[in-house]
This record gives sequence, structure tokens and C-alpha cells, in this order.
Amino acid sequence: MSGHSKWSTIKRKKEKTDNARAKVFTKIGREIAVAVRAGGPDPAGNSKLKDVIAKAKAANVPNDNIERIIKKAAGDQNADNYEEIVYEGYGPCGVAVVVETLTDNRNRTAGDVRHYFDKYGGNMGQSGSVMFMFSRQGVILIEKEDVDEDKLMEDALEAGAVDFLTDGDVFDIRTEVNDVTAVGEDLQAKGYALASIQAEYVPSTYTRIDDPDAIVNMGKMLEMFEDNDDVQAVWHNWENEDDYEG
Repeated sequence: MSGHSKWSTIKRKKEKTDNARAKVFTKIGREIAVAVRAGGPDPAGNSKLKDVIAKAKAANVPNDNIERIIKKAAGDQNADNYEEIVYEGYGPCGVAVVVETLTDNRNRTAGDVRHYFDKYGGNMGQSGSVMFMFSRQGVILIEKEDVDEDKLMEDALEAGAVDFLTDGDVFDIRTEVNDVTAVGEDLQAKGYALASIQAEYVPSTYTRIDDPDAIVNMGKMLEMFEDNDDVQAVWHNWENEDDYEG
């Protein structure tokens, strides 16, 4: 079990209400805009933008939306300046948590993140307090249905993947973080549909929560993070996340 990506969680997000999908689109749109302002509107010369576009397409963001965001960001010199800040901390029972944010007000965002940790029995730590338990990897997920495992493994390794795992209903392909988009494009060219593609913080060890109240608190804490407009992604090493039924 890879445990990091929790395909069931990703799948639930994709199947949520229109309002929830709109929130996902908004967050990815912010990532696209930041990448454009940092490196220009041409993905051929802006690798970060190229990576975010691949992530957006895997999340079913329409091409028209992507193009509109790029055009607006390229022409809007007075737009808000967002900065990337990563927060670290512990949830209930010592679960390690990494929170990626894009914010135009670091005091607001830091206050929100600290509040969520405190409210649900965790605590926000200093930089480096949990990051040593994670490695940055490219992760591509492909649903197993109608896919030949041996052929996909061969194609993935040939494209430059460094590992090939199975995780429930998906195949889990690992790459060097800077290679994830190129490997994904190669697999798409061979006819594979990507369920998810992005750079992730992948834990090296996992923590199980057995106390029912702590499971609820951990699940609610993750929901609070994900509902916050400034939070782009939350990574953790909670082994039995699927036990939360919120």
C-alpha cells in the first residue's frame, strides 16, 4: 500500500458537488496565475506552468478555463501578489502534516493554519519539524480498469518513471519531481488517461490512529484545511485515513 495519495479521497473530490469542484478549479487557477506571473504565459518556456496545466487537465479543468486564466494573468500587472508558504505540524496522535499555501496575506493564513491545528488536537511546528519524514516526488495515478498492468509498467519505466506501485483501484507511478509532466505526456501519447498528476510530499513512514474521537478530529482538521481558499494542498502520513467517514 502506498498510502500517500488515497485514491478514494481524490475520487470523492472529483465526484463532489458543483460548488466543491468550483473550489478545486479556483485553487488550480491561482496556481496557474502565479506560474504565469513568475515565468511567462508560454508553457514551452515555463516548466512550472506546464506542470500546473497537466495537473489542471487531470482534474478536469476545461481547456477554455485554463486559457482564460493564462491570458488574464499575462495581461494583469496589478493583480494580487501571492507567495508560496509551506506550513508544518502534527495532527492528533502525532500524524505529520504538510500544508502548501498560496497567500496574499501571510498573517491571515498563518493564523488560520495555527487555529485548525489547535482546534482539533494538533499543533503547528517550526519549519523542518516534519518535513524530514517526507520526500518530494512526482506521482501519476491511472485507474486500473481496462489497463494492462505489465504493459503500463513497461511504458512507464520506458518513459522515465522510477517506481511502479499499485494502490487500491489505481496504478501509482513515481517519477523524479522534475520529470512528472514529461512522463505523464508520454503516457498520454500512448493512450493512457491520467486520473491525477502532480508533485507530492510523500511520507516515508505512516502513523495509525485507533481512537475514534481522534479519527474524527483528524478528518475534520483536514477538511478545514482543504476548505480554506489559501490552502492549495495538504499532505500527511495518516495510514488509515479511510476510517474517517465524515
